[in-house]
Amino acid sequence: MAKVKFPTTQAVRQLKQHKVRYTPQLYAYEEKGGTRVSARELGVEEHAVIKTLVMEDEHQSPLIILMHGDCEVSTKEMARTLNVKRIAPCSPDIAHKHTGYQVGGTSPFGTLKPLPVYVERTILDLPLIYINGGKRGFLVSLAPEVLVNVLQATPVEVAI
Repeated sequence: MAKVKFPTTQAVRQLKQHKVRYTPQLYAYEEKGGTRVSARELGVEEHAVIKTLVMEDEHQSPLIILMHGDCEVSTKEMARTLNVKRIAPCSPDIAHKHTGYQVGGTSPFGTLKPLPVYVERTILDLPLIYINGGKRGFLVSLAPEVLVNVLQATPVEVAI
């Protein structure tokens, strides 16, 4: 049986640099399939598959919001939480410019520029999460506290 070769992305490099224990997970990527497809392919609950969403405020200041795969972000509540006028998703080109990752393969780890990271509070209650490893069709499973310990993610309550 051939040995599976996992990608070495900037996300993987950051996880290794911080000596984070993680398990690489490859799956068959489907265009516009999102967390529903990755959860199905890996046989896990979509609630434990975490979306990495690149958004910006009215001054085009970028940020990352980590959300359960089966939930959406209330941009109105996020703007209120951050005390800004508005929060909106970045275009794929702008998200790529800030992170270095292609949409569908965006990881909060190893971004081109350090970005503020926010995490839906209930994600931190899960025993294990599945989050993008920096390439389409590649997730890493790890303990959710890594988000706070490595990324200094700020917990928020903005799920709908």
